[in-house]
Amino acid sequence: MNRTTNDSKKLLALNKPKGYLVTRSDDLGRKTVYDLLPDWAFTEGWMPIGRLDLDSKGLLLFTTDSKINHMLTKPGNCIKIYEVWVRGHVTDEHIAEALTGVESIHGLLKAKVEKIGIGGAKTKVRVEIDEGKNRHIRRLFGALKDPKFGTPLKVLNLTRISIGSFKLDIEIGKWRYLSSEEEKMLIQNLK
Repeated sequence: MNRTTNDSKKLLALNKPKGYLVTRSDDLGRKTVYDLLPDWAFTEGWMPIGRLDLDSKGLLLFTTDSKINHMLTKPGNCIKIYEVWVRGHVTDEHIAEALTGVESIHGLLKAKVEKIGIGGAKTKVRVEIDEGKNRHIRRLFGALKDPKFGTPLKVLNLTRISIGSFKLDIEIGKWRYLSSEEEKMLIQNLK
């Protein structure tokens, strides 16, 4: 297999573990994603593109280019895909409801959801969104009820596996630059 060189000067990717904040610093002294990156990422102003909450893991991109950051976070501009374990039984009705949208205090929460596995009283789903409101996926599932027990569905494990054309291929807690080709593929269709 012919591997490309990771030579992008504008984008780097991190596989964020659970338990790290996506912020430059924390007043409470908690771990941040910058603890996983070289010191120069902080000092040279590499900024996360979007966020993942403390309990989420997976792909997080960084850039020093505010134009790229805006293009990748502008609602409707870039699809993000997640693999999610949900406590409860996700039904076809839930999937249809997520597609049309669920009202929340943060506005209408929509997602394309595909059931990919079941384990006891848990359901594994693949979730696609093109915007990222605060705790979007967790709030979406929390607004849906398990038909068997009548309790809200609850996200147990959330992993972002892709942003646009870029798919996560890095060990947990590790980072790398994107290749020029990956960078080009990622930003070529953005507005």
